[in-house]
Amino acid sequence: MAEQLTTQTPETPETLEEEQPKKHKQRKNGLYPGVSDELAESMRTGWADTELHGLEPIAQAQHTAARRAALSARFPGERLVVPAGRLKTRSNDTEYPFRASTEYAYLTGDQTENGVLVLEPTTDGHTATIYLLPRSDRENGEFWLSGQGELWVGRRHSLTEAEQLLGIPVKDVRNVADELREATGPVRNVRGHDAVIEEALTDKVTAERDEELRVYLSEARAVKDEFEIGELQKAVDSTVRGFEDVVKVLDKAEATSERYIEGTFFLRARVEGNDVGYGSICAAGAHACTLHWVRNDGAVRSGDLLLLDAGVETHSLYTADVTRTLPINGTYSEIQRKIYDAVYESQEAGIAAVKPGAKFRDFHDASQHVLAEKLVEWGLLEGPVERVLELGLQRRWTLHGTGHMLGMDVHDCAAARTEAYVDGTLEPGMCLTVEPGLYFQADDLTVPEEYRGIGVRIEDDILVTEDGNRNLSAGLPRQADEVEAWMARLKG
Repeated sequence: MAEQLTTQTPETPETLEEEQPKKHKQRKNGLYPGVSDELAESMRTGWADTELHGLEPIAQAQHTAARRAALSARFPGERLVVPAGRLKTRSNDTEYPFRASTEYAYLTGDQTENGVLVLEPTTDGHTATIYLLPRSDRENGEFWLSGQGELWVGRRHSLTEAEQLLGIPVKDVRNVADELREATGPVRNVRGHDAVIEEALTDKVTAERDEELRVYLSEARAVKDEFEIGELQKAVDSTVRGFEDVVKVLDKAEATSERYIEGTFFLRARVEGNDVGYGSICAAGAHACTLHWVRNDGAVRSGDLLLLDAGVETHSLYTADVTRTLPINGTYSEIQRKIYDAVYESQEAGIAAVKPGAKFRDFHDASQHVLAEKLVEWGLLEGPVERVLELGLQRRWTLHGTGHMLGMDVHDCAAARTEAYVDGTLEPGMCLTVEPGLYFQADDLTVPEEYRGIGVRIEDDILVTEDGNRNLSAGLPRQADEVEAWMARLKG
């Protein structure tokens, strides 16, 4: 990683006020003492015009326009502010990869740091404007002296280019904080992403009103439009290929660790998508009993199970979320298959319960009923099953809920009202996971020794349709015999 010439100063509304090269702070321990007038003049000139013309709108532009129209109708007469967020420091002068806030990306299709969407109220709705950083200034030297300058992190779109791509008027974000400070009338802001915007609005907003905006935007994402369904299917299809990649290299994972599995899946995610949608869970052996095992530093052993819970995130930020529990040597043992088949039967019952008009809880209840039956049948719990479910006794080994909404966030719509989410009703266009599991901890003395250290979860991404549901991740086998045959083909 190249050492920067000067202090890594992000191109923010504050730092871009510096107009002359000499105003850029010298980097401590930098190898150059400064910038001569002659070098500054040289860097100002001799650059070709690279402005892009005739750009086509991004694929989701018509959909983001419809989403903003719905937002406008919900909050008439109020100024609405939705920030993208800012870079966050990882350590010293390195940052985490930027990921725009879900609310901002959902309404704009843009993923640029420091961006702010403002909906200005009018007599018949709102006027939408996106505030973005312009291209790096060549006149004052920031394009090569700033840590976030064009020569350090790459070219960004000009404001004119961004306007063509997004289909929304674009202005310079360096002015937005001052404009918001002068704003009058009711204002709502999506909090938690941009401290500068929050400071500018500190005397104009209330926590309750801002939360109403956040909740609305969370609930608005519950029913996916045509573009979103296509992106989710794209994410799932890449995820299927990522699982296939993993099966093909299990011998190499045995020679190293779970990290080989994580890295293999990550390669597919980065080649075909933006990233992984969440930290991949590559849990071999007893690690499968840890629900969110993301350390991925354990051994991969023949005879154990691998619980792989992973999802590719598309370039438009929609993520898959799929889990398979695979026999590392390609064949389930008798006890592994017994537990696996119980989870499979539970998942089948849950998927069958996903349909329009059903309660969101129905698929969870159906899956849990099967697992409770199995635990009673195996003598691990005393029946009747209705008593077990009433007291939640099965949860010692089932632990978690059976699914969640899926979309731009892996746990999408999380801020929605309870009555609209877990107590709500399924509608066509909703996408959710169905993911029952059984987990017998290695130190659980209440179960026979042969059960201990076995964890099984099967998870698929299910789209609610007009007449039932569609399994977006049906490309991965689920039934035990089919899993074994699929693995044998891939290894063969």
